[in-house]
Amino acid sequence: MKKIVLIATVSSIALASCGAVQSIVQNTFPYTSNFLVSTGVPANKEVSSTSTASNVQTWVGGNNNAQIKDVRISEAKISVVPPTSGDLSALKSVKVYISSNGTSEKLVASRSDISTNSSSLNLDLNDSGFLDNIVKSSGLSVRTVYELKNQTSSDMNIKVSLNFSSVPAR
Repeated sequence: MKKIVLIATVSSIALASCGAVQSIVQNTFPYTSNFLVSTGVPANKEVSSTSTASNVQTWVGGNNNAQIKDVRISEAKISVVPPTSGDLSALKSVKVYISSNGTSEKLVASRSDISTNSSSLNLDLNDSGFLDNIVKSSGLSVRTVYELKNQTSSDMNIKVSLNFSSVPAR
């Protein structure tokens, strides 16, 4: 009877530790960028803003030999940046694309028919596969395309926050 209890206890500890190790080993790394919605932007017209993602290279090593794989988008959010006041109700839609040197753009998140009076909003993820080749390159850029319902009465600074997840390449 003691053997059965001992085996059950050891098995339980081993299984629990495997789960803990897997969650520790899984990497999540962020990227943020800002774009300005100015008062001169017309309603019902798509407008684009592009930024270079230099801080992603800090997380993944900036080369294709970085020791991660299976990179996916895990979270995407937009929010109004203080001291800008207001909410996201002026936005009609938002699309976020990533690309790198030598690769085509890939849609990673979007939201249509925005109807929130909140200052932040989670975007719908477009999890259509791995992003290893794009994220691990040295020329990563993020392009945000937005459309307004109506022209804004004051400038609004909006932050795009993306989280990517990966696993070790070992």
